Order: sequence, then C-alpha cells, then structure tokens
Amino acid sequence: MQTYPTTKTGTVDLVRTFMARTYSWMAAGLALTAGVAYLTFNNEALFYNVMNLRLPLMLGQLALVFVLSMFAQRLSAGVAGMLFIAYAALTGLTFSSLLASPDVVPAFATTAGAFALMSVAGFVIKKDLSAMGRFLMFAVLGLLVAMIVNMFIPGGPLTLVISVVGVLLFAGLTAYDTQMLRNLALSGVTGEQAERAAINGALALYLDFINMFLFILRLFSGNSRD
Repeated sequence: MQTYPTTKTGTVDLVRTFMARTYSWMAAGLALTAGVAYLTFNNEALFYNVMNLRLPLMLGQLALVFVLSMFAQRLSAGVAGMLFIAYAALTGLTFSSLLASPDVVPAFATTAGAFALMSVAGFVIKKDLSAMGRFLMFAVLGLLVAMIVNMFIPGGPLTLVISVVGVLLFAGLTAYDTQMLRNLALSGVTGEQAERAAINGALALYLDFINMFLFILRLFSGNSRD
C-alpha cells in the first residue's frame, strides 16, 4: 500500500508523492488503452467482434465510470484500481477503430502537449478555480446537448464550433482537476484514503485527456477533408 508523509515539514514531499502516484495511474491507463487499441486494430477477428459488440462495450464503460464516480468513497483502493484498469481496457477496445485515421498520431501528440501545459497551469495557479470548475461542468452539459443536435444536423459550422468548444472545455477542466488534486494533497490525505483518491484523480485526468483527444482528432480530421 502506498503511504504518504504527514509531517508539516513534509508538505512538499506529500504533494509531490501524491501527484506522482496520480499521474502514474493515469499514464498506466493511457498506456493500456493505447496497447489494447493497437492489438485489437491489428487482429482482424478480434476487431470484427469488437465492432459487433461496440454498443455493449460502451455501456460497460459508462457503468464502470458511474460506479467509480458514485461509490468512490466506499470502494477499497484495490477494487477502485481494478475498475479503473478495466475501464481503460474497454476504452482501448472501443477506440481501436480510431487507428484507421491518419490523424491519430498528430492529434495524440497535440493533446499530450496541451494536457501537460494545462496541468502545469492548474498546479501553479494560486487563484481558486472552484467557480470556473462549476461553470465548466454546466458548459459540458450544454456541449452534450449541442452534440445531440449535431447528430440530427451533421456537418456545417456547428461541428467545428463543438470541436473547438470541446477542446477548450476539457483543457479548462484539466487545470481545474489538477488544482483540486493539489489541494487534496495539501489537506494531508494519507494511507488507503490517499491511494483511493489518487486512483479517482487519475480517472478524472484520464477522462479530461481522452475527451480533449477526441475533439482535437475531430478538428484534425475535419481539416484533412477540406
């Protein structure tokens, strides 16, 4: 079990250790997603089966996120970790079809750069971002409505606007979530609670990264078709 320093003089080490643990979980999730997506895409039989089961797999993803989000404080660190890994693997299966796009690599590289910048910004900014976080969450709901409308009225300026707004929203959420995690570490969270918090924090950052990547990929793909 990962432990964290609790002495007042160890505050810097506490934050560093907690954030490192959180980003390690997130990086492991992204690596697993990428690996599963690559293996699935390059296995014709598996890829065919995944495409036929895409809807159940996506529902499974939603169920796992719901359990991790709603029961975060009740789950043990071990169970939370297994659920996070399962979610990352399922995401790799459903994302395997994205590898057919030639824009995946540049979109991923762009996302990684933007995510790193916003994470640093969220960590070093002293101003409380709580109000911005609440606004961003409401904005995400508005974005979901716009995406549903776009399903019935595809193409045109709305698609571009949705993609740009989506990138900006999840970039902002990356900064917000990073600051919230830093503040949580400063509160002195330790032991099992700290490990569980690190996993849940990794999930939040993972979702920020994945969603930002999807919107950036849409922008890249749209430019490629022009």
